[in-house]
Amino acid sequence: MKIKSLQNEQFHLKSNAKMVPFAGYSMPMWYSTIADEHNTVRDHVGIFDVSHMGEFFVTGDMAKDFLQMVTTNDINKLTKGKIHYSSILNRSGGIIDDLLVYDIGENKYMLVVNASNMEKDLNWLNENNNLDVDIKNSSDDYSLFAVQGPNAEKVCSNVFGEDLSGIKYYTFIERETGDFGNVIISATGYTGAGGFELYVRNEFAESLWNNMISKGKEFGIKPIGLGARDTLRLEMGFCLHGNDIDDSINPIEAGLEWICKKEIDFIGKEIVDRDKNNNPSKILVGFELKDKGIPRKGYKILNKEKELIGEVTSGSISPYTKKAIGMGYISYKEDTLSEKIFIEIRSKKIEAVIVKRPFI
Repeated sequence: MKIKSLQNEQFHLKSNAKMVPFAGYSMPMWYSTIADEHNTVRDHVGIFDVSHMGEFFVTGDMAKDFLQMVTTNDINKLTKGKIHYSSILNRSGGIIDDLLVYDIGENKYMLVVNASNMEKDLNWLNENNNLDVDIKNSSDDYSLFAVQGPNAEKVCSNVFGEDLSGIKYYTFIERETGDFGNVIISATGYTGAGGFELYVRNEFAESLWNNMISKGKEFGIKPIGLGARDTLRLEMGFCLHGNDIDDSINPIEAGLEWICKKEIDFIGKEIVDRDKNNNPSKILVGFELKDKGIPRKGYKILNKEKELIGEVTSGSISPYTKKAIGMGYISYKEDTLSEKIFIEIRSKKIEAVIVKRPFI
């Protein structure tokens, strides 16, 4: 089911998927339309194949100390069965990647990283491994499905034959199942609609997917592509690496101060502390267009005097609210809620306003 190097496209093509290449994978972009799939997740439930995500396992007596050094959130706050969102920084404070860290127990952690950054992440972790921990890239062994939406809990409880309501947000359980092998059931997601992410060995992936579709029909489940995943995360104001964050952006600029704990030391902390104490030169903001137009990555952002102050990093029409929304970096001094700005779209200056995130 994991579609490495453009293989096994037929599985999704049978469901009328529009496939696109991404990071060495062939990915379903949509099955019907982005708007239909987006609203299915907001109102009912959808299932995404996000098997392109990477899974690294870090083990050893010094695993906690190592991860405390190379990630920005506080590993000491994690206990077995818990997860947190974090980032890996370079020595200039730039975000090499954002990731999830799972505490498996017994000095074992799982890192879930972005597909396009897997090789870079692994090289960085190995280069900075001076504590003799074991770092294993198991990305090619696992498939990952995100079951998201208000009915996700009902679908997953139906498939696994147990009440999953006790799995709280950012916690997980492992289940040894007869039909699907060992599955990690994680109360996480990238949509803001609630639900689970399911890590399953590749040999059981197709069976699990088919069971989700079959047993989820009564709850309105549909397969969902990456197009809707992008509009869903944008509505929530979640950052996308390569768009809103990258190796040149530090967490303070990106509004991610909350995953950089001041009481711990980590690579890149000096830059984070500098901008935390003195304010960054730019800051990521959300905005909503007041006139017709669609903001796109790279479009210029102007202040009310129509002077250049920044650039759009993500933008779209929200399928749920029908409003044109986006995010972008602007000069820190211009960061004022409700402030009028302009987005330059095909030489036209379209009025917008800075708003809080999430957008819904």
